[in-house]
Amino acid sequence: MSDHDALVGCVVYSPKRNRMASCSDDMTVRLWDIETGTCRHILDDHTGVILDIVYSPQGDRIASASVDETVRIWDTATGECLQTLSGHTQGASSVAYSPQGNQIDHMLRLWDVEIGADSRISSGHSDRVCGVAYSPKGDQLATASWDKTIRLWDVGTGVCTRILTGHSGDVIRVAFSPRGDQLASSGQDKTVRLWDVESGTCHQTLTGHTSVVHAVAYSPKGDQIASASRDRTVRLWDVSTAASLFVPNGHSLGVMSVSCSPNGDQIVSGSMDRTVRLWSMETGESRQILRGHSDTLSCVAFSPQENQVASGSVDNTVRLWDVVTGACQHTLIDHENWISGVAYSPDGHTIASASYDETVRLWDARTGTCRTTLNGHTDSVTSAVFSPDGKQIATGSFDNTIRLWVVENGACHQTLEGHDGCVRSVAYSPLGKQLASASLDTTVRLWNVESGECRFILIGHTNWVMCVAYSMKGNLLASGSMDKTVRLWSTESGQCLAVVKSFQDHVRSVAWSTTSNAIYLITG
Repeated sequence: MSDHDALVGCVVYSPKRNRMASCSDDMTVRLWDIETGTCRHILDDHTGVILDIVYSPQGDRIASASVDETVRIWDTATGECLQTLSGHTQGASSVAYSPQGNQIDHMLRLWDVEIGADSRISSGHSDRVCGVAYSPKGDQLATASWDKTIRLWDVGTGVCTRILTGHSGDVIRVAFSPRGDQLASSGQDKTVRLWDVESGTCHQTLTGHTSVVHAVAYSPKGDQIASASRDRTVRLWDVSTAASLFVPNGHSLGVMSVSCSPNGDQIVSGSMDRTVRLWSMETGESRQILRGHSDTLSCVAFSPQENQVASGSVDNTVRLWDVVTGACQHTLIDHENWISGVAYSPDGHTIASASYDETVRLWDARTGTCRTTLNGHTDSVTSAVFSPDGKQIATGSFDNTIRLWVVENGACHQTLEGHDGCVRSVAYSPLGKQLASASLDTTVRLWNVESGECRFILIGHTNWVMCVAYSMKGNLLASGSMDKTVRLWSTESGQCLAVVKSFQDHVRSVAWSTTSNAIYLITG
């Protein structure tokens, strides 16, 4: 498959996975037969670079977005252009079908596929939302946008209460302090800004990075901030003085993730340079450089005892590292596709790795031995979580099911069926008696773990639901969706308590913090 004449920017599988489409800077879309590798159609009506393509849920149509300010709908069987959707005044950079296949969502416009009509333009931020964070009490939401602003929202009403201006470039990430009285933001202007939440004023600007600041994270006590930048550094800042405590140089490519250890004495950073690095929060000393992966790091996790780190990679492996010596204790190589997540059991003795090879594997954290392979899903596994007591694992998959597994023997003792689309995310309630599942069928389901009975079907989202997370008390559930909203639900009644709207992009990830009661979200 090498017939494009310029850079290939995007490739997608058809729903049945027997076809593939690719788009290129050569202004064409090509449709391929996967089995033979032959090009079936060349779609060449665009007059500008094509930035995104997507199949309809049925696979009979494909949509393409181009810098020529149009979106085009094509018949995948014949290659014929069926619709040209015009109306944008700038290049179209992204496109997505609704689950029913009757609408296309591109940037801020919603199109009817049958008639090509533009039915809605969203309001709020004037550009893409890149970062979202809940306040510790859950009553406020902060959003970071490419429009150079941060907005604070009332979760109960969905009303924007403040607009924070000051950044001179795209704002990429936001994070509340553990007490919720302060907000940190980072962006393209190479700075981190600290804001007073009550007044909306910026009281500190942290300068020193020489490139885009991708991520910010507060220490558990809230007295320090870690920032990760494309300048290949992680910086640790004193919140009260704005002083840069240390600059751990070492990564040779952009730092894409940063996190504090459970007790707050270490930082772990993962990079496109294929390394994991451990840093001292107190001194800034680089404690360990963990080398061995042959591709980008996709996930990292500290063991509960903090004596070990697990890392998963696009190279299809999981590696277990000794935090003290930096030695790679074990390389777990049995997966046949990239790792979508790693998780330690509550006692730290077992590691679960979820993979796009349709399996979850349970490993002995001390020996690296694969104790059990959880087979049963018939498509990629998207998520795996331990129950609070560590005796059970719940997994979600593209095969539309949730499976509950016994950790001790790897047996699947329940298959929860009912969703009409991929199960994108699963989460246990804090007591482990209830399970929530998010699906591409636009619903969230709440299940009784013991009986397998579906207690509630939470209806309200109008597009794929990508993520769910319980509050620490378990009485609230947050769900994020491709419909650009976050919904808060009562887990006791199944009622929707609040809807936070006006996101300019899809909500893909939501997680309730175990240390500060905050919820962190990722959009885009």
